Amino acid sequence: MKKIKIVLILMSVFFSGQLLAHNESRVIEYKSGDVTCKGYVAFDAHKSKMPVVLIIPEWWGCNDYVQMRANMLASLGYFAFAVDMYGNGTIASNPEEAQEQSSKFYNNAKLVQERIQAAINKVKEFPMADVSNMAAIGYCFGGSMVLNAAKLEMPFKAVVSFHGGLKGFPAKNDIKAKILVCHGASDSFVPAQEVKEFKEEMTKAHADLVFIDYPDATHAFTNPQATETGKKFDMPVSYNAAADKKSWEDMKEFLAKNLLK
Repeated sequence: MKKIKIVLILMSVFFSGQLLAHNESRVIEYKSGDVTCKGYVAFDAHKSKMPVVLIIPEWWGCNDYVQMRANMLASLGYFAFAVDMYGNGTIASNPEEAQEQSSKFYNNAKLVQERIQAAINKVKEFPMADVSNMAAIGYCFGGSMVLNAAKLEMPFKAVVSFHGGLKGFPAKNDIKAKILVCHGASDSFVPAQEVKEFKEEMTKAHADLVFIDYPDATHAFTNPQATETGKKFDMPVSYNAAADKKSWEDMKEFLAKNLLK
C-alpha cells in the first residue's frame, strides 16, 4: 500500500511539472439523505474563487487514486471534490464487491442525481467554490455517471469521461453540457456497436461532443494500478502511460476552454 501511494504522489508531480500548488486537502463528511458520505476536497486556500470540478471514481470507490486526481486538479486552479457515490467511504476490495455497489446506480437515475447533488450541496458551503462554473469528470463507472449527469441536465458546463461505459439513461432533451469522451481504442468492455450507438444518441441530442480514441489503450488505462489489478483478478485492463498523459492534457485543454474562458 505504501508503494502504491508513493507512485500516485510521483504521478501527481510528473503531470503538474512542479510540486502541488494547492494547500488544502482533506476528507469531509456530508449527507445524501440518511447516508453519510465521505468525499475528498482539494483546493488552493489563497484563491478567492475557483471553478469547481467534481470527480466520480471508478467502481472501487473514493480511494487514493481519485484523491490523487483531485490534488492534481487543485494544482491546476480548480476546486476539486471527489464524490463518495456509495456512502460511508465504502471501498470495494474485489470485483464482486465493486459490482454489487456500482450496479445500484446503472438503472436508478434518482439515486445518481441524489448522490451527485449531495456533493454539489456540500461544495456550496465553501465560499471560494464557484458553483455557477462547474464540471464533472469520471473514471470507468464514474465516466458513465458523468455522462448520465449530462443527460439528466445536472448543472455542469462540461463533463469528461475517462474509459467509461457509454450506455446509460436516455437523453430526454438536448444536452447542454459540453462532453469529452476519452476512450481506449482497445477497450473490450465497450464494443464498437456501443460506441456507434452512443455517437448517434449524442447527435440526436445535439450534444457538443469531442470523442477521442487512444491507440492500444484498454479499459482503466489511466490508473497505474490497472495492470496489476488485471493480473490479480483476470480482467482485461492495463495501464497505458502514453494514453494517460495525453488524455489528461486533452482534459486540461477542454476544461480550460469551458470553465476558464
